[in-house]
Amino acid sequence: MKKILYIIISAVLLCSLFMAGCQPAPSPAPPIPSAGEGVLNLYGIDPHTLDPAVSGDALSHEYIMQIFGGLVRLGDNLEPVPDIAQSWQVSENGRTYTFYLRKDVRFHDGSEVKAQDFKYSWERACDPDTHSQTAASYLGDIVGVEAVLAGETAEISGVRVIDDYTLEVTLDAPKSYFLAKMTYPTAFVVDRGNVTSGREWWRQPNGTGPFRLQQWQERSLFVLERNELYYGEVARVDSVVFQLYSGVPMNLYETGVIDVSGVSIYYIDRVTDERGPFYQDLKISPELSFFYIGFNTMRPPFDDENIRRAFCHAVNKDKLASLVFRDMVQPAGGILPPGMPGYNEGLAGLEYNVELARKLISNSKYGDVSNLPPITITDSGYGGFISSDLEAIIYEWRENLGVEVEVRQLEPERFLYHLSDEIDEMYFSGWIADYPHPQDFLDILFRSGAENNNGGYSNPEVDALLDRANVELDSETSLALYQQTEQKLVSDAACLPLWFGQNYILVKPYVSGYELNPMGIAMLNRVSIEAH
Repeated sequence: MKKILYIIISAVLLCSLFMAGCQPAPSPAPPIPSAGEGVLNLYGIDPHTLDPAVSGDALSHEYIMQIFGGLVRLGDNLEPVPDIAQSWQVSENGRTYTFYLRKDVRFHDGSEVKAQDFKYSWERACDPDTHSQTAASYLGDIVGVEAVLAGETAEISGVRVIDDYTLEVTLDAPKSYFLAKMTYPTAFVVDRGNVTSGREWWRQPNGTGPFRLQQWQERSLFVLERNELYYGEVARVDSVVFQLYSGVPMNLYETGVIDVSGVSIYYIDRVTDERGPFYQDLKISPELSFFYIGFNTMRPPFDDENIRRAFCHAVNKDKLASLVFRDMVQPAGGILPPGMPGYNEGLAGLEYNVELARKLISNSKYGDVSNLPPITITDSGYGGFISSDLEAIIYEWRENLGVEVEVRQLEPERFLYHLSDEIDEMYFSGWIADYPHPQDFLDILFRSGAENNNGGYSNPEVDALLDRANVELDSETSLALYQQTEQKLVSDAACLPLWFGQNYILVKPYVSGYELNPMGIAMLNRVSIEAH
């Protein structure tokens, strides 16, 4: 989401499908609310954190988006719409935003939300002691944020409280995507008293969202209850019960224990059988996601563009999508997924070409694969269980290039939040859009020195194109510049694009309103359950 908005694409995801001993045995569960019209039952995994300032992964965002809120949110058409801010004005030069807050917004404990709470929340996010890896990316356009991040001051000079319900925000330059960035959790409001109550305050969060946390027993149960004080669309269900690590989701769905389930490739034949019991429950929706192999350009051999390009040309992505993923994903030639503004159908990708790949190695400074240093790829997972997709990619490098690649796994939380400190020669990752704008992919992942540019890729030409695209307020011109940027990144083999994702889910017929947006998040306050 984001971000670091990596997706857990290795053993954690597989463990959620199989529960094959990858996680410690769950503790005995407390009583679960009985099924009925007021309870939505879902499968879940423990969030890494519920602190909006720190969270940078899709798993945690699934919960945070229900518990907290910000000035704006993404509407049904994925455009920024009012949330806690009922309206705003933008100065003629495009740099100053004046937000007018609603007067009926309360934290879950009933205390009022005011403009000062946002100023506190953003300054806390940028405080070096908070250790946020998202603050620079999502608040960095605001004047004064850089000084707070550097520890030079505690106050963001570009954020000014006019009165209890008016907040003025000044940017370092006009940014067409600024409001979209404000929909990301880093910009959400938190309660100062809650935060200062203890180091792990977020285990009992006092948010503003449509649900409040009622109960959380790790590896067992996570229960949200309806927030009756919510200023927006009050939830239609009394509670949402996430049953954590409770078995194979498809089995739980089939037996009626949960009301919604994701679908893995291992069940695709069953759910797409028109004569089967699941076909009518199946929902397929696009997802603005991108999976890729990142290269550590600061370490041999991927400091050589020829080697990066060779590794790209040596992977047959069409075969990978067909045989490993059963065509549940779309092969990626570039970085921006279909449906994203600026998606370029005419982009020239690095196509599968083994002969060219071998020639590129010959033309590199290494001359031959025998001269390459040992290569390790960093992955997220437990216990040495390597996903079939990564296995297939490594096999192709071995067969097509004669290169052996080792895998080093990090526990998912360490992978998500400490990858830049742990990275080997490559890393295997994914990214879901935080907002539907190409800046969220191209700038955040590949700008020189960006927080999420874990491979250290740096190209002054790319940075210059991004500078121009980011401040260009004419949409057509801006998107053209982003397309130029993407083509440069692909041609330069800044990464190895693999595939774009889709969401396959099953939803019980008595559940209405459960819809995943292109970021893979469902707003659960819109869900209702009929008697069954």
